[in-house]
Amino acid sequence: MVVVKVIALWGIVAIASAFLAGVIAGIKRRDHSFWAAWSFLFPPMLLILLVMPVNRGSRPRRPSDPLEEAEERS
Repeated sequence: MVVVKVIALWGIVAIASAFLAGVIAGIKRRDHSFWAAWSFLFPPMLLILLVMPVNRGSRPRRPSDPLEEAEERS
């Protein structure tokens, strides 16, 4: 029974960490999907994100895919 509680607690922590990392990464102008995914798999990654400075450049964008652009035009 203790194992089930530990697994459930880990799941709650992982989901909360992923959510917070996504929000904080957006505020710090970082790739929110990258940080949310890694914080879900390894929750201490959230601490690394908190220590990192704010990105002063433009918000990161997903690289464009020529196939998607061709589909949108047609």
